[in-house]
Amino acid sequence: MGEGRILVAEQDGGHVLKFLGDVRLTLCPSLDQYLNQATEKKHFKNVLIDLTDTQGIDSTSLGILAKLAVKMRKQVAQVPTLVSTNNNITRILLSMGFDKVFTLMNKLDQTLPPCEQLMHYGCSEQEMQEKVLEAHKILMGLNDKNQEAFKNLVSALENQPS
Repeated sequence: MGEGRILVAEQDGGHVLKFLGDVRLTLCPSLDQYLNQATEKKHFKNVLIDLTDTQGIDSTSLGILAKLAVKMRKQVAQVPTLVSTNNNITRILLSMGFDKVFTLMNKLDQTLPPCEQLMHYGCSEQEMQEKVLEAHKILMGLNDKNQEAFKNLVSALENQPS
């Protein structure tokens, strides 16, 4: 699998994120920071996440996306759109309950604006652990299956010394 990258663009309050390769934990601080800043902008409208070139995605990255969906529902009464053409990725999205908090599409109906690589934001081990914990708690809140799947991980993270 290719090393993961995230490309981003913003146009008229709409944000586009294009995930490339194998998107993992190391990209989550940057992703979380970008999404927090995007949703705080006065003219924020929506988010399209293009997973058509995603080969793999971990649960922490999915948790950050779920956090976005929850925030958008509260803030702008919208749901973000996820585009996946990879059956394995789509199966993961469905198993996590993403069809309840995202608009899922199996093809990209528009031309994306020019994107640039998301700036890498480093963080401490403690901050990373907090991001992992937060992401998995959000996933647990989506459905009972996730609650069961992640309860041991969340418990272990909560019981680690700071």
